[in-house]
Amino acid sequence: MKDTAKHQGLRNQLVSLLQQKGITDKNVLDAISKIPRHLFLNSSFEDYAYQDKAFPIGAGQTISQPYTVAFQSQLLEVKKDDKVLEIGTGSGYQTAVLCTMGAKVYSVERQNELFKKTSVLFPKLGLRPKHLSFGDGYKGLPLHAPFDSIIVTAGAPIIPKPLMAQLKIGGRLVIPLGEEVQIMTLLIRKNATQFEKHEFGEFRFVPLLEDKN
Repeated sequence: MKDTAKHQGLRNQLVSLLQQKGITDKNVLDAISKIPRHLFLNSSFEDYAYQDKAFPIGAGQTISQPYTVAFQSQLLEVKKDDKVLEIGTGSGYQTAVLCTMGAKVYSVERQNELFKKTSVLFPKLGLRPKHLSFGDGYKGLPLHAPFDSIIVTAGAPIIPKPLMAQLKIGGRLVIPLGEEVQIMTLLIRKNATQFEKHEFGEFRFVPLLEDKN
């Protein structure tokens, strides 16, 4: 679990690149500058960990490119102690960014292999998400609702209704919508029945699958 000055230098370069690409949220940039992304990857990818690229992490899943993680995190407008529901723990990198930004993170993963990996990794890195669970992200976590914000880290054909129901009034839901290519979508809950929708261009994600594996 080594994190060296060289790694920090590469992270600083990554932060500069993200700034050039339009990421302005200081909280997001600070988190990315602190988190050892190489420790979330298979060691064969370690040399590439701070490139702005997605990589396979097993179970047919990927770790999103840093720009995507930063973009989604920025859309959430996380404040300290916000309750954030994350659908798709994956490698745990996005979870780590949210925790480092001061959020209380509740994360759901449907691939048992990945769930077991992150459950072991987080304590080693001194990260303490509020709740990690193995289950179906489509259902959210009704027992812990409502949430200040919800982030979905896989492409979804539709916005799962349970997730909309678990969002606080004024809360933000960030989800990549679409089959082949996804449109990054932000929903802001205005009241019990109304949501305001914003779209932010195309991204590519692995699909959000129902049920657990």
